[in-house]
Amino acid sequence: MPSARPVFFVSDGTGITAETLGNTLLTQFDGLDFDKTILPFVNTAERAKSTVDYINFVGDQTGQRPLVFSTTVNDEVRAILRTVKGLFMDLFDLFVAEMEKELHVGSTHAQGRAHGLADRRKYHERMEAVNYAMEHDDGASTRDLSKADLILVAPSRCGKTPTTMYLALQYGLYATNFPLTEDDLESLRLPTALKGLERRCFGLTSDPERLSQIRTERRPGSRYASLAQCAYELRQAEQLYRRIGIPYVNSANMSIEEIAAVAMQEKQLRKRT
Repeated sequence: MPSARPVFFVSDGTGITAETLGNTLLTQFDGLDFDKTILPFVNTAERAKSTVDYINFVGDQTGQRPLVFSTTVNDEVRAILRTVKGLFMDLFDLFVAEMEKELHVGSTHAQGRAHGLADRRKYHERMEAVNYAMEHDDGASTRDLSKADLILVAPSRCGKTPTTMYLALQYGLYATNFPLTEDDLESLRLPTALKGLERRCFGLTSDPERLSQIRTERRPGSRYASLAQCAYELRQAEQLYRRIGIPYVNSANMSIEEIAAVAMQEKQLRKRT
């Protein structure tokens, strides 16, 4: 059986942009195995040469031609990386030249702009949103709830926490979340602290089997993780959402990014920062 195709995300910064764009392209190819590696801070000729040597070594060892996604902006570094024995895809090169023609101005070729501190005010605002999400996670605080752009509600382990953190970090939104307890579900009412804030709420549900699997990893053999309990909680939660008029989505087979996008679209929210 052939080994997985090696994939490298190469960047002069953190590698987040290269990884995100590269992974988006890779999702279009089902049934293939990829062995992914991030190579950040390749910002000098020396590091570029060692990067090429390493990628070539991996390609020789696996017998598979590597795929290389790059978002480096230094011309000397890019020229060296292009000598790699693999498919080299310069993601900036594909678009920057065309944009320069259209805008009639040269790009800065500045490193680390995508996730740097080019605008400290916006960065500070984003961190404030993250702090808010952390303070209010899982209903831990009810302070300044009126400040929330979005309030996620759901039974335990439906994906509330990672989604609120993503909304805060990526979009600078003040997002919080509340678990729906057995009392809430039995009475078909939201937590008392959310009275008057129903319009800011968005619900999550899941599939009973999937929820049971996730809960079993946390508390194996418990009533909390049983299929019957999970099915009951999800059934009640959906009834609660419909009763109050809260929009909701089944998060069982959705990524955090997809959940966030649906919630933002439903609530007509836009990036703050």
